[in-house]
Amino acid sequence: MPFLDRLLGRKAEDPAAAMDRAGALASAGDYGGALAIWEPLARKGHARARNNIGACFAEGLGVERDYALAHRWIGLAAEARDPVAQRNLASLYFRGEGVEQDDVEAAWRYRLGAENGDAPSQDMLSYMLLEGVGVEQDLVAARRWAERAAAGGVASAMTRLGTLYNDANGVPRDPEKAVSWWRRAAAKGDADAQSYLGAALLVGIGAARDPVEALSWLIRAQNGGSLKAPAYLPTARGAVDAAGMAEAERRAAAPLPGAKA
Repeated sequence: MPFLDRLLGRKAEDPAAAMDRAGALASAGDYGGALAIWEPLARKGHARARNNIGACFAEGLGVERDYALAHRWIGLAAEARDPVAQRNLASLYFRGEGVEQDDVEAAWRYRLGAENGDAPSQDMLSYMLLEGVGVEQDLVAARRWAERAAAGGVASAMTRLGTLYNDANGVPRDPEKAVSWWRRAAAKGDADAQSYLGAALLVGIGAARDPVEALSWLIRAQNGGSLKAPAYLPTARGAVDAAGMAEAERRAAAPLPGAKA
């Protein structure tokens, strides 16, 4: 209670410290505890707290899923130009959750998040520009936003850059650059990048041919849910002997480079 705190000489918790504490609770799965901290901050106008409450309503985390309330809370945060809220609001429009599905509105809101430095927004804007979803197709801008998202560590943007260079979409074809981007995304766990990398290593395009390494990435990609890996796996399995198969399976089961033990 603020009055009691003043009476007893207690200092109110710093909002940043409170947000850190709530974030730790949410990371541990205690969304109820996190919401109890975010709610009073949100009532006082804290944009990220408002966004986080909305995200909980959108995903049903600690509360019943309610897209109308998600839209309300995230919208309030987006009005305050919170980049994560701008991305989350864009996602609601993109998926038609709690609002009428609207690709144009989604693209505009992803752009707001992207311009405010949100890497996942930059990634989605890149995708929409590449495919012409909600915006006019622009391959140059798609590459530029993918590069910014990749610099922010977004694996799917790295995968997209690889395909742009592999397919010569808005850039000269460069298989070596394609493989370089796919390697980075594959090491971060992107299953489609693992498929593309495996296929490139299988035939020796953009990198030296390496059937065992190719098979290991394709196995990992399939285990990760990539729908592209099954097309290459029969050929990859036929390109190695029993020892190569065992080695590929061993590598596929090992932790990714840099992964936490």
